[in-house]
Order: sequence, then C-alpha cells, then structure tokens
Amino acid sequence: MSRFPWGERPADWLAGVARAADEAGFAGLALMDHLIQIPQVDRAWAPIPEPWVTLGLLAGLGTGLELGTLVTPVTFRPAGVTAKAAATLDVLSGGRAFVGLGAGWWSREHAAYGVPFPSPRDRLDLVEQAIATMRALWAPGTRPAAGLPETTGYPRPRHEIPIVLGGSGARTLAIARERADAVNVRTEHVDRALAAVAGTDVRVTVLDLPVVGRDRDDTWARVERLRGSTRASAYAQRTNAGTPAEQRDRYGALADRGVDTVFLAVG
Repeated sequence: MSRFPWGERPADWLAGVARAADEAGFAGLALMDHLIQIPQVDRAWAPIPEPWVTLGLLAGLGTGLELGTLVTPVTFRPAGVTAKAAATLDVLSGGRAFVGLGAGWWSREHAAYGVPFPSPRDRLDLVEQAIATMRALWAPGTRPAAGLPETTGYPRPRHEIPIVLGGSGARTLAIARERADAVNVRTEHVDRALAAVAGTDVRVTVLDLPVVGRDRDDTWARVERLRGSTRASAYAQRTNAGTPAEQRDRYGALADRGVDTVFLAVG
C-alpha cells in the first residue's frame, strides 16, 4: 500500500483494504514507509501514515495476512527501535510480522523532518549494523551482542521475523546474500538478484506496479488515462499493462525463474 485516499474514515478504509486482500487470497500486506508522500505516487500533501502505528491497527483485524513495511529506511529510526516495533507487531499478530529494510533515498523528507541523511556508503553501513542489531534483540537470552552492552528486548517475537532488504545495487545485494532473508527488486533486476544470492537460502522478491484492466479495452483506457506525455505503447510496456490473466501468467513465469514473492502495488 502506497496511496491512502481514505476520506473521513481512515481506520475503516484501511480495515476494508486489509479484509479485501485477505478474502482475495493475498499472503500479506506491506506499507510504504515515508515521511512525505513521494512524487511517483501522489501529491506531497496526500496522506502517508506512519506504518508501524498503522500495522498495529491492522494486526487487530484477525486476518491471516503477513504484515510489514516495504521498506523502512535505516535513517528514520534507530535499529533497536525498529526491532522493538517489529517484535511487538509480531506478538500482536500471532507471528505474522516482517521487516522490509532499506538505505533510504529521498533527501527532501529527511531535511523536512530534521533527520540526518548520510552518504550512500554510510547509509549502507547502517543497513549492515541495523540487521545485526535487530537479530541480536530478537534472539533468545540477554547478553552483549552486535556491539550492544545487553539485549534486553521484550516481548520477544513469536517467530523468526524475516528481513527483506530492498535494492539492487552491488553492495545491497552483497549485504542481502550475507545477512538478509530476502531481497526485493524491480522486475528488470531479477536476474541480477538471483545471481547474487545463488547457492543461499535468501529469497528474491519483486515489487511490481502494473496497470491492470478488466479486459484489453479497459487496460488500454487506463494506459491512456495514466500515461501523460509518454507514448502509450512505451507506457504499457514499462508498466506491464494487461488483464488479470496476463498478470497471472507473468507472475507464473517469474516463479519459474526463482522469484519467491511479488509485492503488488495497486492504485
């Protein structure tokens, strides 16, 4: 979920989306984590809720959905605080939490909220340390670990919380191979990600933002409405425009190549 046109009843709208996803057979629901709505999705003054608070609301609905972020920048919160939020969500949801993690990329939201925005290298250093910190705080026992003087983190999570690392750069993929449970990339980077984690248990997941129409005519009508100044054929190719049956076939092909999960962003 990246857009939130929730009107006057935000909680009801969120609950409706989650219940519809559960009834439709989706495995889970992820929330984008940004401080200002990004221009690729909507206007700057459109709602973009704090995800961990929102996921707490969704955890109380009694669905079977896995719940997490895609992705939380390491710059927004100390890793231990994210670990605490995720562990609490895992307990409240009965063991259905996951953490999407990334280095962060949008300097504007950092400046607007007074959050430091280090260099790319330093942010990736933070990613490595964040994963180590979270693993230490979720592990059994209380002892020094990952540079922490103690690991007193209660409640402990109900299950081993998966960490999904977002990004397709060389160092991000190297970190994913060594430290994450999964790496999330766009479709065009699937082969690179699969090669990077070959021979490991790290899963490859895909973030997909397709244009989906009820039939061919409806699909092209949506393309025309959304394409702006981009040529219709180019926009359709870039967004993998198609019917539900065509998307199903495309996802089946991704699964055959080794992709584990598709995170489907719907408008």
